[in-house]
Amino acid sequence: MIDHVSNIAAAGAASQPARASRRRPPLRALMVALAASALGACSMMPAYERPVAPVPASLPQTQQSAGPVSAQAGDSAAWADYFADERLRGVIALALDNNRDLRIAALNIERARAQYGIQRADLLPSIAVSGGQSAQRVPGDLNMSGEPAISRQYSANLGFASYELDFFGRVRSLEEQALQVYLGTEEARRSAQVSLVAEVANAWLRLAADRERLALARSTLETRQQSVTLVRRSLELGAVSALDLNQAETLLQTARADAARYAALVAQDENALALLVGAAVPAGLQPPALDDSVAAVPVLPADLSSEVLVRRPDVAQAERALMAANASIGAARAAFFPRITLTASAGTASSTLDGLFDAGSGAWSFVPQIRIPIFEAGRLQASLDVAEIQRDINVAQYEKAIQSAFREVADALAERATLAEQLAARQALVQATQRSFELSEARYKGGVDSYLNLLDAQRSLYGAQLELIGTRLSDAVNRVALYKALGGGWR
Repeated sequence: MIDHVSNIAAAGAASQPARASRRRPPLRALMVALAASALGACSMMPAYERPVAPVPASLPQTQQSAGPVSAQAGDSAAWADYFADERLRGVIALALDNNRDLRIAALNIERARAQYGIQRADLLPSIAVSGGQSAQRVPGDLNMSGEPAISRQYSANLGFASYELDFFGRVRSLEEQALQVYLGTEEARRSAQVSLVAEVANAWLRLAADRERLALARSTLETRQQSVTLVRRSLELGAVSALDLNQAETLLQTARADAARYAALVAQDENALALLVGAAVPAGLQPPALDDSVAAVPVLPADLSSEVLVRRPDVAQAERALMAANASIGAARAAFFPRITLTASAGTASSTLDGLFDAGSGAWSFVPQIRIPIFEAGRLQASLDVAEIQRDINVAQYEKAIQSAFREVADALAERATLAEQLAARQALVQATQRSFELSEARYKGGVDSYLNLLDAQRSLYGAQLELIGTRLSDAVNRVALYKALGGGWR
């Protein structure tokens, strides 16, 4: 191929006198030749093959992972299809519009797109129009006439400089690398969006749970305050002992401390949610009490393939980085081969401005250049080694991303399989402790049981109610974790 290019250059030099007699340079033919050279360029870039995922072909069985059916997921299982509660969807929509981190991710995409446009422009010559005027004074002792003289030259040209004929695919490999970097930033934005949706949903659900805990603590505080008042009166009448009063006051202060703690948690939850949303959450989008309808999600299929992990944004981003590293190998390989650049221009030149476009004022130049690496002190081989090692690093990072994704999904499904049983047990426990409290209260009023047993029943009921709220929150958060672990969906 080098000989072929040399022959072209030699033929161009031999025919220069004939070309000089023409008024028009063969720029059209030159552009056709450049286009043909670009289309016929070979590529040193290795053929890309996706690494085999180092995980089982199927995810763990999901028969028990289904929550209540509230919506059917679309092709991408978007968050609007995944989450059923309209208030939660409204809060997520606000966050997607206002969140600063998501704005930064979008701006990173725009920057990468612009950088890709710069790299892609190298595939074509940069054509520019130029005009100029030069003046030179020659002293008399250097002039044949013996008189000083001033010579002027005016010119107008159209042409391009240092356009590389991409015979070995170096420029195209760099363009492919920039493309994969750009596409990787798009995956990074998707990953940021999935994370933001999950964080907003979790913050919204935590706020709902802590408000329930606060309401329960305040209700319990009011009830125990009344109990302390009654016990104090009974103590004055000699119906109970001082120990009973001390026990009642202990439970009162416990409820008081819980109410203060949950009030602080609610305020912190509201602040965290407002930060994620980027604005105050309207009253109409505030979370209700936790129940199955609030956290309802579509049913997951039982035979979910691990191929869905490849579509996770972080895994896709890792693959884009691998593809970019693969393209850089092509550029490093092409550096071993000659680089051919062309500089050409056509226009007019004249010693007077009014004669710039007269007949016979045409001028053109054509300067091909070839650079053949002979001795680089091992620089080119080292660059290729770096590119290949970076590709191997990206392979390992891609495999690790898939393994991490598989574990996240497996962990979420494992927890999902037991949450239904936990929730049923907690609900049964609340019902049992509620009956125990009612029986203890009746026995105490009938004079059959002591006040200490009644206080124990109160304490058990309060603890069981708090545990039920916590289990409901865990169930809802697990469904959000499945959304995030599956990259926003599974289809």
